[in-house]
Amino acid sequence: MDDIVKRPRGRPRKHPSEIEATTVLALERGLKLLSLLARERRMSLSEIAMRAGMPPSTTHRLLMTLQNHHFADFDENSQDWMIGVEAFRIGSGFLNRINIVEAAQPVMHGLMTETGETANLAIADDGDVTFVSQVETSNPIRALFRPGTRSPMHASGAGKALLAQLTQGDVKTLLQRKGLPEFTAKTITKPDRLFAELERIRKQGWSFDDEERHEGMRCIAAPVFGAHGTAIAAISVSGPSVRFQDQNVADFSAATRHAAAKLTEAMGGGI
Repeated sequence: MDDIVKRPRGRPRKHPSEIEATTVLALERGLKLLSLLARERRMSLSEIAMRAGMPPSTTHRLLMTLQNHHFADFDENSQDWMIGVEAFRIGSGFLNRINIVEAAQPVMHGLMTETGETANLAIADDGDVTFVSQVETSNPIRALFRPGTRSPMHASGAGKALLAQLTQGDVKTLLQRKGLPEFTAKTITKPDRLFAELERIRKQGWSFDDEERHEGMRCIAAPVFGAHGTAIAAISVSGPSVRFQDQNVADFSAATRHAAAKLTEAMGGGI
C-alpha cells in the first residue's frame, strides 16, 4: 500500500530556532513601539506605523498586546495611542534600585583624580545643604566635609548650585526663613547680589564658592538632575585657595560639570 501523505493541520510545525527567531523579532518590535510611545505624548496608529517602519496591521496587533498588559493606552475620542501606566511602574523599579551615594562613588573618584582636589556630594536639606559623601585628595591640606555636615546654601558652592535651580519665589521664601548670614568678607549678604549670582550659575551650569564660607577655601559645584528634571544633588570639588588658583577655575569647572552630567545619566535623569 502506498504511503499515505498526511496534510498538515493548523499552523505548520516550525523548528525551535525559527520559533525563537520569530519571538525575538516580535519582542524587538514591541520594544520599539514602547520606546516611540515613551518619547511622544500621543500618536495615531498611522504615525506609529510610519515611524516604526511596520505595516499598520502588525503595529496594531503589537499595540493591542501592549495595551492588554497596560504598557500602552488608547484614547477612544482622539484615536491616539499613549504610554501606559505599567511602563511607569517598570521605570520606577529602576529608580528604586539606584542609590545616589553609591552611584556617585566612581564619578567622585574620577573627579578627584582629574583635579587633584577633594570631591563632594551634597543634597538640599531643609534650607541648608548637607554633605552626604566625600572622596578625599591625598594632599595633606584639604577640604573636609564629613557626611552629615551642614552648611548654609548661600555660602556654599553646592548650595548655590542647587539654589540656582529653584524659582525666584522659592528662593525668596527660603531667604525670609534663613536669611543671609555673613561668614567671611566675601560672603554674599545682599539678596540682589545673590539673585544675580544665581542667574549667572543657571547660564553657565556651575557655581563658584570663592572663600565665602571659610577663608582660604574655594569650591566649584554643578547640579545633578533626577528622572523628572529636578536637581536632586550637587557634586563639587573643593580645596585650599593656594592650590585652587584662578588659572585652575576653567579646568575644574569643566571637570565638575562633566562629573555632574555623568552622575545625572547614571541616575536616569536629565534637564
